[in-house]
Amino acid sequence: MPIRMILTASFAIVLFALTSHGATAEGGRTIKLVVPVAPGGALDYVARLLAEQVQRTHGQTIVVESRPGAGTAIGTEAVARALPDGDTLLLTAGGNLLISPHVRKVNYDPLTNFEPICALVLVPDIIAVNAAAPFRTLADLLGAARANPGQLTLATLGPASDLHLEFEKLKRAANVDMVYVPYSGVAPAVNALLGQHVTSIITSYSSAAEQFKTGKLRALALTTKARIDALPNVPTVAESGYPDYGEETWFGLFAPMRTPREVVSQIGEWFSAAVHTPEARQRLAVQGLYPRAICGAHFAALVRRDYDEFGQIVREAKISIQ
Repeated sequence: MPIRMILTASFAIVLFALTSHGATAEGGRTIKLVVPVAPGGALDYVARLLAEQVQRTHGQTIVVESRPGAGTAIGTEAVARALPDGDTLLLTAGGNLLISPHVRKVNYDPLTNFEPICALVLVPDIIAVNAAAPFRTLADLLGAARANPGQLTLATLGPASDLHLEFEKLKRAANVDMVYVPYSGVAPAVNALLGQHVTSIITSYSSAAEQFKTGKLRALALTTKARIDALPNVPTVAESGYPDYGEETWFGLFAPMRTPREVVSQIGEWFSAAVHTPEARQRLAVQGLYPRAICGAHFAALVRRDYDEFGQIVREAKISIQ
């Protein structure tokens, strides 16, 4: 057989194996869901919850694999290098994936090495102060910062985290000079605010829900575009005088680039349905998380927009990782 015919036949076999995956995957193969952070956090919780839901509904075996390290780069790069057959997926926070290339050398490009499948979960972030502080509204806090340049502090995760960039964007929107105090985790930052070592904080709702419920911390504003059910009386930053402000932390699902479209579509349908089951919604709510299902072209546009915006903030604030 001529070599050209051999190559053509071989290509056809590979193409059939990839494109037929979407029609035969249910109950037939094992999907590895890579989470690029250590077990125990919100991202790991969501991965295991959704894997359980998809397996229960479709009989599809999904193994959650934690691959932490190098600021999430190790797990992320492993998925970027994986075969584009739908058997290896990445569940990550938008900030993890999209900020790193702007501040450090990574061996992947978030726009060209991945197929965006769906944004599945919203993680509401909140600007808060100690309950003993005199600030009742975001306007109070920013007014004091404006009157006392460089004197008020804001603690959060970082540097170069999505929470850090939310703060930098707020500083520019409000034209205030506040001091950023970075912490290695959100929990230590919350503890610093409880001890009144810092003036304010940006934190995820899930990381300080108990302190809000017991009245130890006062929520001033949500960075999200809309209010949340857990804190219906807390306005957004946009409602507090900055209508163009709206930052949302999301957990998204990705496949390696060139994964067949029908495979991406089927996986997106499985996971978007899973996140909206009554059980998943209830269990997410307990963690202060909210289901989303932004998929396909809409999710790809969100990824592109956030990547560009993160890059602009990094450049304007001169943020770097030493």
